[in-house]
Amino acid sequence: MNSLSDTFVLNSGKGIPCIGFGTWQTPDGETAVNSVKYAIQSGYRHIDTAAIYGNEKSVGQGIRESGTDRSELFITTKLWNSDRGYEPALKAFDTSLKKLGLDYIDLYLIHWPENKANSAKVNSDTWRALEKLYRDGAVKSIGVSNFLEHHLRSLLDSAETVPAVNQIEFHPGQMQHETVSFCKSNGILVEAWSPLGTGKMLNNPELAEIALKYGKSVAQLCIRWVLQNEVLPLPKSITPCRIEENTNVFDFEISCADMQTINSMPYFGGSGLNPDTVTY
Repeated sequence: MNSLSDTFVLNSGKGIPCIGFGTWQTPDGETAVNSVKYAIQSGYRHIDTAAIYGNEKSVGQGIRESGTDRSELFITTKLWNSDRGYEPALKAFDTSLKKLGLDYIDLYLIHWPENKANSAKVNSDTWRALEKLYRDGAVKSIGVSNFLEHHLRSLLDSAETVPAVNQIEFHPGQMQHETVSFCKSNGILVEAWSPLGTGKMLNNPELAEIALKYGKSVAQLCIRWVLQNEVLPLPKSITPCRIEENTNVFDFEISCADMQTINSMPYFGGSGLNPDTVTY
């Protein structure tokens, strides 16, 4: 990858820009509007939001106010847990589409797998709704988020369409090897939410020492590290200088030795959210 416009190719055949701009915890209103506008002005063409973030309307406004042609952008949103199931998922998608003010979504994800009784059926019914949206052309690609290997295996037992994406927590100290390996072997692109560990990576002395070798910030090092692991990073910021800084990761390459050092870091900085036990 050499620029923000470079793409991974999904199993749907669609290209997805190699770094996405995340909007988790970005406040609705002026903050979200302005951060999305600035991200697009800084070169981002991939914007990631979700129904539960509560900022879809403002994200859509930022997209429109950026003045960038819709065809140049790749927009992701996600189905929240309260809307799982076939009919609820279809209705929730319509709501998200209206809030965003778009004619179609590039990528629609199931935000979390059901982990309670009858989970396989609930996840399957929800996936059938996404498959309908995909067949109808309302969504160009469909996928999941926070699915572990066993959730994916269960889903694939009944799915007509293999998920194009699995968006998971992925950063130094939390690589989720089993899930990533399963995804790669089944043509599912892994996206990294919280590639900076919600900021916890930034004060790590080992990462700081490595970043210094390349004349880069720890944030830039982590984003580049994600890319070199063939995973798509979704950094998030509302600060213009940091939004721009996070794009400057194409003028250096982390050595094999340093990649191995980072890949071998023990668990730290994780959210602690386990898809098998989360209660929402």
